[in-house]
Amino acid sequence: MAPKQLVCILVYFYLWEYAVNIEVGSYEAKTKLPELLRGVQGGNRYTITLRGEAVAELVPAQGNRLADASVAVDAMRTFMQSRKQPTASVDLKTLINEGRA
Repeated sequence: MAPKQLVCILVYFYLWEYAVNIEVGSYEAKTKLPELLRGVQGGNRYTITLRGEAVAELVPAQGNRLADASVAVDAMRTFMQSRKQPTASVDLKTLINEGRA
């Protein structure tokens, strides 16, 4: 195999990896959802069709949501620690009873 052919094949497979888009009918998507989700975890992209027309795309999520949640929790803790304790002068029992009236 000539080097030029090898380069072309490697480029094709590289692009193919990112361009794979599998069409799946809505009924099949419903019945095989766990399998499709495992495929998405592996990097596959799916187009869900209804009567041959594309209606939805199932693609890998962008970013790390766990990191976003961790940042949000840290910000909330910092905010809560910076605030004074407003409940020291508030009678919680009275507030609860007011809400029940």
